[in-house]
Amino acid sequence: MSKVMNGIITKSVGGIYTVDVSTDIYTHEYIDCKARGVFRKNNISPVCADMVEVSEIDGDYIITDILPRKSLLIRPPLANLDNLVFVNSTVQPVPNLLLLDKFIAIAVYKKIKPIVVFTKIDLKNSADLEGIYKNAGIDVYSVDNTTGEGYEDIKEILQGKISAFTGNTGVGKSSLLNNIFPDLSLATNEISKKLGRGKHTTRHVELFPLEKGGYIADTPGFSSFETNQYDIIFKNDLADCFTDFSEFTDKCKFMNCSHTKEKDCAVIKAVNDGKIAESRYKNYVTMYEEARLLKEWEYRK
Repeated sequence: MSKVMNGIITKSVGGIYTVDVSTDIYTHEYIDCKARGVFRKNNISPVCADMVEVSEIDGDYIITDILPRKSLLIRPPLANLDNLVFVNSTVQPVPNLLLLDKFIAIAVYKKIKPIVVFTKIDLKNSADLEGIYKNAGIDVYSVDNTTGEGYEDIKEILQGKISAFTGNTGVGKSSLLNNIFPDLSLATNEISKKLGRGKHTTRHVELFPLEKGGYIADTPGFSSFETNQYDIIFKNDLADCFTDFSEFTDKCKFMNCSHTKEKDCAVIKAVNDGKIAESRYKNYVTMYEEARLLKEWEYRK
């Protein structure tokens, strides 16, 4: 009779899955597993942070079941996230707010809590950027990787949760993780001054356990060309993914208002009144126009 255990996938490389099958938060027992062929047949792939059932069969460990997921990101492939932490630098490279707003929208769409972190505040103050996202009801933190300012606040909110860190290359994501959790020893690289961006350091998604329970995931850097690979938000769902719009969307004159050009649009009025950040609204309009060009029937097959 095979031995059956439950665990969480912490790494996936070349079809081998590392699973933490420990039963308490202070000790960790890792085993390497393969997945049942039936998953591939059913077009299902186990991913990091999946809760799985593992059976020991003839001396080999096999993932025999994937427990129900509360969320799933396509890219990076991650399941069951509580938090998605977006790391941005205030300068070098300058923050790409359109990209940030796209990923915040995806987190909200997936019912994952978005958290925004600004780094390099020793080089440029983050107050204006913080204000944009705090006004949108999003948790925002600023950190100084040279002094450690802001580390403890971030560390506290991650305990007991499954959280992913992501951010464009060069923003100091791996440095931030190394400084908050010195035991991780993630690879870091200096920004290429010639290109004005960082070198890719993270090659795959991997979960690291936290001392008081929970895990964090370091993920490969993303680029603006990959946004639709993370997920697709259709135009009629987009406004609901902008949390700062929520108190205004039901006050528009037209029930099917797109909030882009209609008369008596409460969202547009809120922008004009300074209640919604202009950058957030402009990014919404850009995203709406991109979503309007999607052929929804192709994605809903």
